[in-house]
Amino acid sequence: MATFRKFEEIDAWQKARELVKAVYAITGKGSFSKDFGLRDQIRRASVSTMSNVAEGYERDGVKEFIQFLSIAKGSAGEVKSQLYVAVDQGYFTRAEFENLATLADETGNMIAGLMAYLKQSGIKGKKYS
Repeated sequence: MATFRKFEEIDAWQKARELVKAVYAITGKGSFSKDFGLRDQIRRASVSTMSNVAEGYERDGVKEFIQFLSIAKGSAGEVKSQLYVAVDQGYFTRAEFENLATLADETGNMIAGLMAYLKQSGIKGKKYS
């Protein structure tokens, strides 16, 4: 695992940012853009994924970082669940769903990998390397 000195260098944060961009793009089109409840909820969940990685990194230690990563991973799962609602409503194609669901899975998996690394690393303070 590489050393990172700011949250923007964390691969999981970068992947979460891709997820946010994709979610905003798909929710801004067609009927999905008019389903304000689902649109806003999936947007919030995607932003939560990205934000919790950053917020956890900025906290004081590994234990808190892992806690925030756990929240971020949960939010990525929430995005994927909401994608099922959206595809069932016909807001986008099955192929678009597959691409977005894969991105949500990849994000969650990267967060899980970072959590596992931090748990086994023995790092106590705020030096993540």
